[in-house]
Amino acid sequence: MVHVMARITFEPGSADAGLGILAELAGASRAEPGCLSYEVFRQSGAPHVFQTVERWADQAAADAHMATPHVGRAIAAAAPLLAAELQLASFSRVA
Repeated sequence: MVHVMARITFEPGSADAGLGILAELAGASRAEPGCLSYEVFRQSGAPHVFQTVERWADQAAADAHMATPHVGRAIAAAAPLLAAELQLASFSRVA
């Protein structure tokens, strides 16, 4: 199992638009083969900062997710709204 976490920081005035993009992405991603869960969190005290927590059956499923059209559309839509570079990291459970 692979866990992927992404931190997305939108411009403060773009938080609601960013949430819409992330909600649509989450719905489409949950329907993908190999997706075990896909959650979107909003940071307390910083409503323009979001964190995705994704669980994929394996690295191949996570890689396939990144190549889907809905990920490409989400990245393109979010790009002009971002206040910081997207932070993406992959993790494996160790304990």
